[in-house]
Amino acid sequence: MPKKNDPVKSDSENRRDFDASRRHFLAAQGYGLSSIALSYLTAHDARAEPDKPILQQKVFDLTPKKPPREPQCKAMISLFMQGGPSHIDLCDRKPEIAKRHMENFPGDIKYDNAAESSAKLWNGPWKWSRHGESGLELSELLPQLGTIADDITLVRSMQTGVNNHGQSIYSLHNGRVTGGRPTLGAWLTYALGSESDNLPAYMVLTDPGGLPVLGTDCWQNGWLPSTYQGTVVRPKEPRILNLDAPARFAGEPQRRYLEYLQGINTRHLAQRPGELDLAARIATYELAARMQTSAKEALDLNQETAATRREYGLEEDETREFGSRCLIARRLVERGVRFVQLYTSTQQWDHHGGIEKALPKSCRKIDRPSAALVRDLKERGLLDTTLVHWGGEMGRLPVIQNEKNIGRDHNTFGFSSWFAGGGIKAGYVHGETDEFGHKAIKDIVRHSDFHATVMHLFGLNATEVTYSRPNGSGSLLDGQPGRVVHEILQA
Repeated sequence: MPKKNDPVKSDSENRRDFDASRRHFLAAQGYGLSSIALSYLTAHDARAEPDKPILQQKVFDLTPKKPPREPQCKAMISLFMQGGPSHIDLCDRKPEIAKRHMENFPGDIKYDNAAESSAKLWNGPWKWSRHGESGLELSELLPQLGTIADDITLVRSMQTGVNNHGQSIYSLHNGRVTGGRPTLGAWLTYALGSESDNLPAYMVLTDPGGLPVLGTDCWQNGWLPSTYQGTVVRPKEPRILNLDAPARFAGEPQRRYLEYLQGINTRHLAQRPGELDLAARIATYELAARMQTSAKEALDLNQETAATRREYGLEEDETREFGSRCLIARRLVERGVRFVQLYTSTQQWDHHGGIEKALPKSCRKIDRPSAALVRDLKERGLLDTTLVHWGGEMGRLPVIQNEKNIGRDHNTFGFSSWFAGGGIKAGYVHGETDEFGHKAIKDIVRHSDFHATVMHLFGLNATEVTYSRPNGSGSLLDGQPGRVVHEILQA
């Protein structure tokens, strides 16, 4: 406040004093901010050299790529038994269930369908026997699997822990319980490309009974470029539509037309760098042209000998369809396809009721062709570099569901899968479930371990195969612990 005898200042004089004080304040603050800025710039210059900007547009294609380590396998065939085969009736015998048949299960159990649930243990009526030098014990429902017992590793301790089909299928396909993510086949083709110029790198052979529960999610590319999604081969002829050009375009007219179209597409893409979907679409059109001859040849089973066709069960009604697809799978990997996946029909193995008739029927469809595939690959020298996987998204519970029409409910806490070739041990059993086959208790193999192991066999590290996204790099495991199961691998 002004003192009592100070002269009274005019408004203009007060304004000049205020402006002077403001300039002084801002100048003082400027010196302070300059010090802060200088400290920041000094610290910034002292840091390591920043990342250099990407000056060249990334290219995503199917050119063969060498993995960081020498791979043990180059291709994979997955026989996916959608619905959940009953491990305790097929390949994980439990004498305790037989001993306590129709007694109550002595513990807690998680049901998917509580309304039809029962606590009564149920021992299936099928006999068991040992096979091969390994002495692998299998149900009579899988007699042909017994003939390759010394060529496979049976994992009896698979686990996803999410007790429904969709979430468990997602886990085994893309690593999480939700959709929208790249599948295992997409990751492998992204990391390694393809050995074939004339066929897709990732091919899916669907069942005439319908798509799996999640449909096309099972072979999607997720947030990887769409070049890496699976290509579907239909379960009936024509297995790939529109392979033949119209008569008026056949031969030289089509060749000239495609050359002209390629020129237009190349210029169009050059004006739109970074448009990955556009690049993938153009590449797909070009591949489709090359497939007109190569795909028809690969899918033509008439080229196979009568003995081979008989081995796969093509002469029998029950095995003809699945056998044809197994034989096509062998022909595809023989021609450089990286990843082939076969599906059984929607819920074929989901035996909530009527298991005594339904389970044998499902087994008869797949047993002979699956074993024939392994034998055929071995005889042709392809098994060493081709990984074969057989299994579903879950097993079944040891207790009865639906007492009037006996079945088994879901079980994702302990189930079985088998593997052959591609660096896998032969004649080996890994892990175990408890005395009732309810939960895996020893050497558990979770879905993330499965993925880490497969990637390892291809010479890859599942945590190092990544793809940059706006919110950070993504991978198949995405932070989940995934252990390479070295115990099932060849030394």
